[in-house]
Amino acid sequence: MTDFIFMLTRDDRTVDDAHDLVDVVADAGVTHIGFKDIGLPWAELGSLARQIKDRGVTSYLEVVSVTPEDEVRSIRSALDLGVDYVLGGTHPETGVEILSGSGVKYYPFVGEVVGHPSVLAGTAAEIVESAKRVTDLDGVHGIDLLAYRFDGDVEHLVGDVVAAIDVPVIAAGSVDRADRVRSLQLAGADAFTVGTALIDGTFEIEAPSKSLRDLARAVLELQ
Repeated sequence: MTDFIFMLTRDDRTVDDAHDLVDVVADAGVTHIGFKDIGLPWAELGSLARQIKDRGVTSYLEVVSVTPEDEVRSIRSALDLGVDYVLGGTHPETGVEILSGSGVKYYPFVGEVVGHPSVLAGTAAEIVESAKRVTDLDGVHGIDLLAYRFDGDVEHLVGDVVAAIDVPVIAAGSVDRADRVRSLQLAGADAFTVGTALIDGTFEIEAPSKSLRDLARAVLELQ
């Protein structure tokens, strides 16, 4: 089964009404919920993390800060937030050092990740080699692959990365239709994230309505 992680985000930023959306998607049956380190003050992110925990679902912080200093701050803050997973970040050597012994699962980005919203640059071969290097680090439990932020054959990229490493692959970014979910499943991704397309009601899938609840339930059925 390929896990569905709902992100409380739009355009790589945690949305202002994230607290309201947690209950909507949790009531719909979503069991994996995450947010970004950009968009809300840290005090509000702490409250959000507690709310997710109180609903009994798995929590994720995705680090999309673009400076090394902000990335370090965000990963350290993840320990205070009490999230289950830290995704993203582009300095995995630093990340594993900060999170060592914490019990938090760490899935850094692979490849050359640039800008905000994040884009995956480089060739498929370079991304595969990056995945190998990153997952050789002790303390890396999986990878965060910006599959649909890559300008190339996404299904082949995901398949090549999955075949090259022995840890789970989460596909993140621009998963905005059922066909993309199915492609990721065929390529062997272990999980995928969706945020903007569900929150804005633009996710392309058969559902009773374009409400967040109905769309989330429809995506769950793809698993």
